[in-house]
Amino acid sequence: MSIALGQLVTDGAGAISLRGIAREMGMTARAIYSYFATRDDLITALTSEINASLADALERARDSAPAADPGARLVAWGLAMREWALANPEGFRLIYGDPIPGYQPPAGGPAEQAARRVCGGLNRLVAAICPAPSGPEDGVAWSDFPPSYVAKVRAEAPDLSPAVAALALRVWGRIHGLVTLEIYGHLGSVSKDPAGIQRADLLDLVDHLRAI
Repeated sequence: MSIALGQLVTDGAGAISLRGIAREMGMTARAIYSYFATRDDLITALTSEINASLADALERARDSAPAADPGARLVAWGLAMREWALANPEGFRLIYGDPIPGYQPPAGGPAEQAARRVCGGLNRLVAAICPAPSGPEDGVAWSDFPPSYVAKVRAEAPDLSPAVAALALRVWGRIHGLVTLEIYGHLGSVSKDPAGIQRADLLDLVDHLRAI
């Protein structure tokens, strides 16, 4: 797995190959094919492991804050997202960077299940802070979302309203945006305190959600 991530860092996700990994490990191609039948099987195992690691980290951070304070839980969740990404930049790029050429993740597999935990966890946090959003979310219906996304959201949070789902997407954009800027080296060039920017934005985000 670590060699595959190394290939990702050096040459990009499209460069991951079983033969290349076998060479680096001093194995024959035939030997590594006994572990993974195809490159896609390797990528699926890799993304499953990375998504599960992220979901575990976010849930631990969320649960470290009081259940009665969803705002604090969201802040903890957002800070954990940044900390995990900084500790696992290659994994972050793999699951949130450009799609891997020619790779189609299997529907309903472990990677998707872990990704649903991330999505569902954020949706529930937003719903706990702002159960009935107004403003841009007024009039939002499930028909405004792709059916595949609706199925994923409702599988994790069946009572969620489309208005909350729309608001959660905006929240995700703000959290993910700053993390992405930092991981790709754009935030550090303009700020000496990316952590402070992330925390301030999360606190502002919670205040905004409570005021809606």
